[in-house]
Amino acid sequence: MGKANKAGFFIIAIWMVSIGISEAQLNVSNWHVGINGGVFVYQGDLTPEIMGSYKTLKPTPGLYISRILNPSFILRTNLAHGNLMGADARYSSPAYRQQRNLRFTTPVTEFSELLVWNMFGNNSNEIGNRFSPYLFGGAGVSFLKIDRSSNLNKSYFVNELRVTSGLAADMSKTPPRSILILPAGIGVEYYLTPNISLTAETNFRYTFTDYLDGFSRVANPDKKDFYQSHTVGLVFKFNKKNELACPVAKR
Repeated sequence: MGKANKAGFFIIAIWMVSIGISEAQLNVSNWHVGINGGVFVYQGDLTPEIMGSYKTLKPTPGLYISRILNPSFILRTNLAHGNLMGADARYSSPAYRQQRNLRFTTPVTEFSELLVWNMFGNNSNEIGNRFSPYLFGGAGVSFLKIDRSSNLNKSYFVNELRVTSGLAADMSKTPPRSILILPAGIGVEYYLTPNISLTAETNFRYTFTDYLDGFSRVANPDKKDFYQSHTVGLVFKFNKKNELACPVAKR
């Protein structure tokens, strides 16, 4: 085979592959589903860490369904379930945490609606770039069942009425069973095929309560509690129904 023929062969082959990929992309539906898994991270009064309590991580699975609005935006309905936990005793510094010894756990069932912005305008892999970073935000509700306890060393806080009276006030208050959340985060999607892709996300939840952990006045009533998640997952994109296909004849 001559050089000209070889060059022509490769050009035709590349053209055929590009046509196949384009057709596969055009055949992908605007609807897709995703599953993910990772960890919930508690951020509140029972941890001194600004980024949250990575000493009390809890697993969380998630499921969502999405609708592509255009190459840049997706509307996504999320369901996540997991647990949150915080414990003063996990931290030796500052020393008062061991003496205050507050602790809480709660299951979390979260429903949220998110608007996702694909920064490359590549929701259906229109530009053929396997990596697509995205940002998202929205609103939702989390259902809780808070279990809290304290083994406060009263002799240690004998001169701190704010702590002892604050604990009594907190324990007399019923913790919330549901809270409003404002999720916001960042992720990246990697296309394995036109129909399957991998995702990695970090999702921060802003809340309007200081009782996510069941405590407020005994600690810092001027600061709200939050939580976040880090997850990896899979997205499955359906194929469009071929409306031009001939019906199968019945015998």
